[in-house]
Amino acid sequence: MIIRLRKDITSQEKKEIIDAVLELKYKPSEVKTQFGAYLVCTGKKEFDIRKIGFMPGVGDVHRVSSQYKLVSRQWKVDNTIIDLGDGVKIKRDELAILAGPCSIESIENAEKTIEHLVKNNIKIMRTMVFKPRSSPYSFRGIGIEGLRTVSGMCKANGIKIISEVMQVSQIEEMADYVDIFQVGARNTQNFNLLDALGEVDKPVLLKRGISGTIEELLQSAEYIFSNGNEKIILCERGIRTFEDAYRNTFDLNAIPILKEKSHLPVVADPSHAIGIRMFVAQMALASVMAGADGILLEVHETPEKAFSDAQQTLQFTDAEHLYECLRKTNALRNEIKYSMTD
Repeated sequence: MIIRLRKDITSQEKKEIIDAVLELKYKPSEVKTQFGAYLVCTGKKEFDIRKIGFMPGVGDVHRVSSQYKLVSRQWKVDNTIIDLGDGVKIKRDELAILAGPCSIESIENAEKTIEHLVKNNIKIMRTMVFKPRSSPYSFRGIGIEGLRTVSGMCKANGIKIISEVMQVSQIEEMADYVDIFQVGARNTQNFNLLDALGEVDKPVLLKRGISGTIEELLQSAEYIFSNGNEKIILCERGIRTFEDAYRNTFDLNAIPILKEKSHLPVVADPSHAIGIRMFVAQMALASVMAGADGILLEVHETPEKAFSDAQQTLQFTDAEHLYECLRKTNALRNEIKYSMTD
């Protein structure tokens, strides 16, 4: 059960609500976010929910049967909108494109990427400066100093930044220079990191774990929400299975299922999913038709010279054609969806 508390609730009204919940043998946990205050209540006893709903100080109350409650669509029908400012949003029906190299390699690399994004009206740039790599000998990013410099360049061009955070200690030093924190697949169940990101008033893009289930992804999102941050974006990026003909098994099924189970926006990362450059565009377009609210792409002026993930990175010219196709496909998807609901 989720109880949304009124903004003008008094301390006495809150106490009476909590006492009523305890009397029903439910355990209340208070959650305060950027947008509201809630009581998340867990228990098994059946009761008339109107006993709580009519109490002073209660905004509304909902039964939520799933283990993940705050991120569940069972209590919030309206879709969450991630507003990055300056008219840049991640929301249903308006396809967001997030593009850039796997990792920023140099200031020159950043300059060329920004020029490419501005030319194609892309408002969110992949700006990875800390890279978790399977091999300790691989390029691992240009670090916080590079992020500071690139952040200034992006702001001057009206571009928002998404960058991966790998540990709790990096959050504070990165906060002033990023618009979206990304949690990579290896950290999806790093609960200390998720708790800490819940205390930050900044959007978090949460990638599905390497072998994670949909349920586990939603539970991880619940950690962030329950610690106070409602600005969460879910990301399908493929999972590890027995198949080794491509990088990951891209679970397109997960996109509509996540959107049915949760009110949070869902984006797709076809670059990491298939890991083969010549098929990235096809999987990106398929993601849009599956319902993705955004597409995360790896692009580079000369992919064969990229320091990391060269095999799945699109060259600028190819990416430009894909952007056009993605926007047309999104328009077609919306046309089909609304014609079916009329």
